[in-house]
Amino acid sequence: NAAHQIASGNLDQHVTIYTHDELGDLADAFNKMSADLSQATRQRRQMTADIAHDLRTPLTVISGHLEGLREGSLEPSPARFDVMYQESQHLMRLVEDLRTLSLVDAGELLLHRCLTPPHELLKSTAVSYAQSAKQLGVHLTVHAADMLPQIYADRQRMAQVLGNLVSNAMRYTPSGGQIELTAEAINGKMKIIVRDTGIGVALQDLPRIFDRFYRSDVSRHGDNGESGLGLAIVKSLVEAHGGSITAESIPGKGTTFILILPTSVQGLD
Repeated sequence: NAAHQIASGNLDQHVTIYTHDELGDLADAFNKMSADLSQATRQRRQMTADIAHDLRTPLTVISGHLEGLREGSLEPSPARFDVMYQESQHLMRLVEDLRTLSLVDAGELLLHRCLTPPHELLKSTAVSYAQSAKQLGVHLTVHAADMLPQIYADRQRMAQVLGNLVSNAMRYTPSGGQIELTAEAINGKMKIIVRDTGIGVALQDLPRIFDRFYRSDVSRHGDNGESGLGLAIVKSLVEAHGGSITAESIPGKGTTFILILPTSVQGLD
């Protein structure tokens, strides 16, 4: 009966387990499958609502300005065109982020891997964000030896990962704060750390900061021109490289992202 209910679209089903034999194992697996299906459906619906919300705001701004310009109630000006341009850029970032995640989900994201020195990745990222960090009064440093083992990675995608983490850290690190990029070899793997002295993340929010569109008062997403998918993309790209990422945080003192990446090509496509 429960299987028929799921087939009819009623996914939140649970059967009572009476035995601990093969039938009991089957019932336990069924319950887990039902729970996973129900959760996936809720997440899909929430994501659809979040996408609609994030698309609506810039479209409303652009549409409002265009309507005013068309009717003559607004005079054309560089400032108004700049507003519309910024909102269109927001839309483009959102669409590109969604495309990246869809490719990862479908297993169709092409990675052009090559042996890459970790210190080069970190130093390149620091150079890219040096001016922005200076303007914000944030001290950006790199700690990585030149002779570290190389990682087998797509340089462009890993630059995207580190760039997302650094730009994220800068948004939540006040003037006078620090952002450190560190790399070290541990147990045959490469450990890359992005640490900031920003506002941190509340403990109850920390387990969900990699969720798509997840928002809270102190989470790493917000209405600041970003798509709300940055950390979800970071996690997806790191895992596509055969690695893992975790986060640690102390509210009011800062947040640390820890990436673990393989240093060899074995076991990777």
